[in-house]
Amino acid sequence: MPTSAPPGNRFERRRAETRGALIRAARQILAETGDTGASIQAIAERADVGFGSFYNHFESKTELFEAAVVDALEEFGQSFDERLAGIDDPAELVAAGFRLSARMADSHPELMQVLRRRGLGHLHSDNGLVRRALRDLEIGMASGRFTALDPAVALSALGGTLLSLVRFARPDLDGDEAAVNLAEMVLRMLGVPPDEAHEVARRPLPDAG
Repeated sequence: MPTSAPPGNRFERRRAETRGALIRAARQILAETGDTGASIQAIAERADVGFGSFYNHFESKTELFEAAVVDALEEFGQSFDERLAGIDDPAELVAAGFRLSARMADSHPELMQVLRRRGLGHLHSDNGLVRRALRDLEIGMASGRFTALDPAVALSALGGTLLSLVRFARPDLDGDEAAVNLAEMVLRMLGVPPDEAHEVARRPLPDAG
């Protein structure tokens, strides 16, 4: 889960731990079944916290599951930040993001299941993953790397293509190759010349830290 500064005292730490446990439990449920109808009692038992603790942190299950999705997307974004920290080219960032997403199906299966099941509803929300994608698009447009389109329209196209990659992957297709091809198509859509889009989409990925 995303890291944050530790709370300042014992009460705050315990409160943060309880909230974190509830969010982890909700993420597990979303990844396993996508069923948000689980009872609060079942969620609390999975989190190993008292039933009454739930309402100290969330007003409803809807609020909890929403927090679980946002938490997963923030983790997704942080993993990209760590892996792509040395890349300045917005086009390369977009391409590498597609390719890393395909690989995360194996390395972060729970995270990818949450994205598959709930990512579409957060395509234009102000969560960590969307905020980072919009930043890269705006930088690319401001620098002339991308054609000057409406960033929100470009984000819709980018997010929809990414979700199609992670939601509808076919077992008979090479995930890496599919991600490379989709990345090239997206770069061309953003105005990168075809030959350059082909090259950028196939640049070596940064080594994992």
